[in-house]
Amino acid sequence: MSDKKYDIYGIGNALVDIITEVSEEFVLENKVEKGVMTLVEEERQAELLNSMKITEEHMQGGGSAANTLVAASQFGAKGFYSCKVANDLEGTFFLNDLKTNGLDTVLTPETAPTGTTGKVLVMTTPDAERTMNTFLGITSDFSEKEIHEYALKDSKYLYLEGYLVTSESGLDAMKKAKKIAEDNGVKTALTFSDPSMVKYFKEQMESVVGASVDLLFCNEEEAALFTGENDPDSIREELKKVAKRFAITQGKNGAIIYDGDTFIDIEPYQVKAIDSNGAGDMFAGAFLYAITNGHSYADAGKLASLASSKIVTQMGPRLTWPDAKEILNKWKGE
Repeated sequence: MSDKKYDIYGIGNALVDIITEVSEEFVLENKVEKGVMTLVEEERQAELLNSMKITEEHMQGGGSAANTLVAASQFGAKGFYSCKVANDLEGTFFLNDLKTNGLDTVLTPETAPTGTTGKVLVMTTPDAERTMNTFLGITSDFSEKEIHEYALKDSKYLYLEGYLVTSESGLDAMKKAKKIAEDNGVKTALTFSDPSMVKYFKEQMESVVGASVDLLFCNEEEAALFTGENDPDSIREELKKVAKRFAITQGKNGAIIYDGDTFIDIEPYQVKAIDSNGAGDMFAGAFLYAITNGHSYADAGKLASLASSKIVTQMGPRLTWPDAKEILNKWKGE
């Protein structure tokens, strides 16, 4: 295992978050549905963006699996990310951001195709509520062509982002990557990503899971929807049938981890949460770093809990490098 170049090879969406503060009047005047994530067309997003003064300072790299790989990299894992961006301002920003965060990828601003990079317009109103308008752009065309076999084979874990099940080409890419991983002794980790993915794309998600995955990340709601059970014990027993190991996050109640043998309760860290965006991505990133670097599932759970409790106390889904270092030191000292 240790002779692999990468700890984690991830596939998922590439999105640039554009973080802005807007007034209640702006929301009303522009007929924006407040407090939720809405998928919008490019014209609609452009219309909203044009009425704001946006600069690069407002941009942040995003996308669920990208956030997970960045977190793992900040803690010390070596990662490779396969994604699809366009040859535009946001695409260049996204690729440079991956590089800054220590991740390898194949695309460069020069080789990126023409098109529009996916963007999430994150509008925060004075009441601290966040409203998101998302245009997926070129990331919705993610396909088997984006899979880099040489990097995948040279990794300990493949990490699959559940959001990819929404498009046929994304679903095919997930299955192909999983098959390559299985044929080459690479373990597969999957995140369900969001309750809506399990609710509306259950059949597709089941086809990715297949006979089983090595590691599954989900929250309580996703686990209940996938198994069709409500009782925690029944949910766990059902999940055992499809995942060799799994982690179920439970919000402020910590997490429960199954290491293939026993169940481990992970205590929560009490914090004042202001933004839960990215907590699941952070949990997975910290956890994957730990297990690919020789730590036990119990210790991995502790780091994941510590890291995700920090991320909910700030705006945005990523830690600063100093914060990541501080969390790592605290964890090692416990």
